[in-house]
Amino acid sequence: LKAADEVLAQMSVILHLPIKQPLKKSLRSKQEIRAYLIQAEKDDKNDAQRYADDKSLEAFGLIPKNFPLDSFMLDVLTDQVAGLYDPKAKEFYIADWIPADEQRDVMSHELTHALEDQSFDVDPWIKAARPDDDAELARDAVSEGTALAAMLDYSLRDQHLSVRDIGDVTALIRPGAVEEMDKDSNLAKAPIVIRDGLLFPYLAGTSFSQEFLKAHTSWADLHLLFEHPPVSTQQIMHPDFYLKGVGPAKVTLPKWKGVAPADWKLLEENVMGEFGLEEILKQFLDPARAAQLSPSWDGDRYALFEDAKTKDTRLVFLLALETTEDAARFFGQYSEALEMKYSDRAQLYRRPNFFQFQTETGGVFLRCVGLQCVTVEGATRQTYDAINRAIGWPPAPGPVEVAVPSIAQIPSATVRAAR
Repeated sequence: LKAADEVLAQMSVILHLPIKQPLKKSLRSKQEIRAYLIQAEKDDKNDAQRYADDKSLEAFGLIPKNFPLDSFMLDVLTDQVAGLYDPKAKEFYIADWIPADEQRDVMSHELTHALEDQSFDVDPWIKAARPDDDAELARDAVSEGTALAAMLDYSLRDQHLSVRDIGDVTALIRPGAVEEMDKDSNLAKAPIVIRDGLLFPYLAGTSFSQEFLKAHTSWADLHLLFEHPPVSTQQIMHPDFYLKGVGPAKVTLPKWKGVAPADWKLLEENVMGEFGLEEILKQFLDPARAAQLSPSWDGDRYALFEDAKTKDTRLVFLLALETTEDAARFFGQYSEALEMKYSDRAQLYRRPNFFQFQTETGGVFLRCVGLQCVTVEGATRQTYDAINRAIGWPPAPGPVEVAVPSIAQIPSATVRAAR
């Protein structure tokens, strides 16, 4: 407890942030920290929001169906935590199973959270990005990235160095982080998106923070990040975009009334972002191709529906690319990813910039027009055409489904004439 106060004072000097109130702190057992994590998850989102999040990951093919995401993450976080700052209670929880001399680096990270919270009220600041998941992840990367960058400054202080003085910080911390993940039996076999999602705020966030600090005088300019937060993971992954004020294009989905079938229940509309797009491509292609294609992302919006009867998901994903050449490349590679995703595909039909096939749960469609591409998964061709019209695109090439009416639907006069 004494060490925590000492580290707090040192971090206050490093960060140029005042200690506005005494630090509440306590030693906690692993069981107590697990109980805190359970309650924090309940307080963070309601059941419907968590259900929609899980179903979105399933629909994009990022986690297996019925994957126990909540319990899996709870086990992982309980094992990984060495200390944490509770923004609601304004209290620092110190893991009682780790020796104090090994805690100081952890403290420097968590107490950066405490100091930032006292000055910038960080938890509401992160959640203010909602319901845009991509923007929220970008703000989370600021929080974790600045805390890890500050921890590096704390560890380098006796050498009179800072994170501004060293080379690419990602190359420094990634090997160790990945190695630690591989040691964890749960994380070693976790879906790619979970591993990457856990690492992203720390690795990409620290690299972003390093570039921000190099572009400014010192930690005294930290307030600028909280006053003008990044708006997308693209700005985290490419700090120059943030520093130059370059944001993504605005992508808008149509109003769904009269467009989506009546039995499609809307679960959520949200944004995947460049990070999310890279995860999808990595899942079905390979990391190198994903890393080459995902930077062409310039904005997106997706809508996730659930069939009221079958509970199958229906997905609409509208994406903006930076150039028409990028759109052409995306069409070629994403059509390949869709083929990898659906092994039961049939009736495949391909034309320039248009691609469709059938699956057990409905049709899958991909089309690119100009700088935009749309995918619709789990729909009839009739519904796809309605979505295509609603976003203002010209008609797509065939084949078009033709409904065959039953005798009961044919006017009686026509039936008599036929007889």
